[in-house]
Amino acid sequence: METEHFSFTLLHGDSTQLLQTLPDNSIDMIFADPPYFLSNGGISCKNGRMVCVDKGDWDKGGTPEHMYSFNKEWLTICHSKLKNDGAIWISGTYHNIFVVQRCLKELGYKILNYITWQKSDPAPNISCRYFTFSTELIIWARKSEKVPHVFNYDTMKQLNGNKQMTDVWKMPAVGLWEKSCGKHPTQKPLRLLYRIILASSNEGDTILDPFAGSCTTGIAANLLGRNFIGIDQCQDYLNIGLRRRNEIEDPAMAEKILRKMKENPSETMVLVNHTKQDTKKLMIEKGICYLRAGDTKGSLQITPGFERMQYVLLHSGGKDIQIFPLTQKGTFQIWTRETLEQNGFHPEHAPYYIVLHFDNLNELQIDSKINLSQRLNTYRAKIRPLSDFIGVN
Repeated sequence: METEHFSFTLLHGDSTQLLQTLPDNSIDMIFADPPYFLSNGGISCKNGRMVCVDKGDWDKGGTPEHMYSFNKEWLTICHSKLKNDGAIWISGTYHNIFVVQRCLKELGYKILNYITWQKSDPAPNISCRYFTFSTELIIWARKSEKVPHVFNYDTMKQLNGNKQMTDVWKMPAVGLWEKSCGKHPTQKPLRLLYRIILASSNEGDTILDPFAGSCTTGIAANLLGRNFIGIDQCQDYLNIGLRRRNEIEDPAMAEKILRKMKENPSETMVLVNHTKQDTKKLMIEKGICYLRAGDTKGSLQITPGFERMQYVLLHSGGKDIQIFPLTQKGTFQIWTRETLEQNGFHPEHAPYYIVLHFDNLNELQIDSKINLSQRLNTYRAKIRPLSDFIGVN
């Protein structure tokens, strides 16, 4: 069965057969979550209960010979479907990832990175005979040794506090909010696919997932303005994907899911601060941002996320928005009104102020117009995720 839903195409059946029906050199990026072949009757702990780790018949019984031939076959076909500058991301654990690596090298792909997804909420190891299994590996490779690949380096750097992003990504596993339309046993978090798709594709590109499951790749792709083709042999899982796709037809729900998908519990934060035009100009000139230290009673208030704050956003009435990196992450000083006056400012509301120093020569370029005047607390200092201001809004 083939179902087209705008830029959301699902194919039901065997991946190796259906992949061959796609035109050669037509795919910009592939994300693949192939069988790990770890369904061997083992047990794990989930929500305080012992559960079987078996995922389904499709994940059982991989002898070394079968694992090699299976991965070699689908990766061979994918190589021909990728555009010359296309890239592929493949997730796995030690059960399968080294076989995948071997196949990639034999087929002429160029391996770019091994991403370690560090789960911030791993399940406990109930046997107490091993370290907790808290990571998965994701291989990022491009089709050709010589043809450059797409990499949105600046966006990744901005998301990482204006520092080069490393190959270790810490983020939680799938949240309950991602399972409202049904569950898949190996479902990947939208946050993970958000970063992968944003890193190595552009708006309007076509993303392929040959083992689509409940279509997390497709939901992330569509919310980021990409086309999607997903293949899976289980109709029940594709039906979950269709329900998820129908859910984001509602603009309010789409905005809600996109916002949660962009957020990360360890994400870089921004202090949003309204000030008068002349004060804002002086703040930028001196590289100093200040705000009242506390409430009307004078007590100091530190907002959650302050320790992850790496930028300050200055605006006047929701307009004339500018973002600058702090000189030091999550730090501040307390100045008296008199000290601020000695620096040319004219504070009016309190005897003490929080002062943040920023790099006034390194303004962050934001790629879409942000209308702060339509949000609550427009004229009040507030901590917000950096992803609210860069990437896709």
